[in-house]
Amino acid sequence: MTLRTPLNKVRLYGSARSGTDHFWHQRLTSIANIPLTIFLLWLVIPLSGASHAEVVTNIKHPLIAFGLIAVIISFTWHMRLGMQVIIEDYVHSDGRKLMLVVVNNLFCSMIALMSIFAILKISFGA
Repeated sequence: MTLRTPLNKVRLYGSARSGTDHFWHQRLTSIANIPLTIFLLWLVIPLSGASHAEVVTNIKHPLIAFGLIAVIISFTWHMRLGMQVIIEDYVHSDGRKLMLVVVNNLFCSMIALMSIFAILKISFGA
């Protein structure tokens, strides 16, 4: 016995099976963001009154640069997933929904790449 409708059997349409992956990626990035936020606060609060040279010196440290890159990747990935859910839930036109999801992906990728590039440029002494 199957729970599929006759039309669904003919078309062979079923679940895209991507909802669970999306759900788990969003949950995993939110869990990863907890220690990364603590790391970011640990880094930023002491540097709040520091000079530009002190901030650059701290970012040049390999562990700090690696931590900042991890923050950027996790935060932007989580941002992309969250905005995609909002777009899929509240935009009802298929064409507009596709366009906004593509723009969301490009925007989050651009933010991540530019931020990582800046950290690497500082880290390698440019």
